[in-house]
Amino acid sequence: MTTESHTQKLELSHAALLESILFVASGPVSTSRLAKTLEISSGAVESLLHDLAETYAERGLRLQWTGNAVQLTTAPEASDVVERFLGLEVTTRISQAALEVLAMVAYMQPITRPQIDQIRGVNSDAALRTLLSKGLVEENGRLDTPGRPILYGTTPVFLQHFGLGGLGELPPLAEEENEE
Repeated sequence: MTTESHTQKLELSHAALLESILFVASGPVSTSRLAKTLEISSGAVESLLHDLAETYAERGLRLQWTGNAVQLTTAPEASDVVERFLGLEVTTRISQAALEVLAMVAYMQPITRPQIDQIRGVNSDAALRTLLSKGLVEENGRLDTPGRPILYGTTPVFLQHFGLGGLGELPPLAEEENEE
């Protein structure tokens, strides 16, 4: 092999380049930024992402969507092995109160603490602090009303923790049965 052929650059497909970008990205990347970086249309990026998602469906990786941004994550089914490999301690359980608050934030976001308190009928400060400290919810601005209460929403960590590719994958809320 000559030095010239050894140093010759290998041309990668757009799909391979997209995968490389997602691998090194520290968080979700917008499809418009991916399109600009790859110098292709947003539609082409979305098509490539769809193809990658299909490829990953039977592998150990997944694409996780947050709005119109995407990131590469491990498959939820691999979490036990990945946690064992990384030496992570067993995660602490979330209290029933925190789980209630998390469900409300997930389905009703953006939502304020006073709105959560009103629905639950009890103070939710402690549960909300727990969810914030675990990175499952975050502040998403403030409501433009007196007191300017903080608006809360879920995070990419929430999606990853529950193995969701996006909020659209949340199970539907059970409808109350009023008929007897």
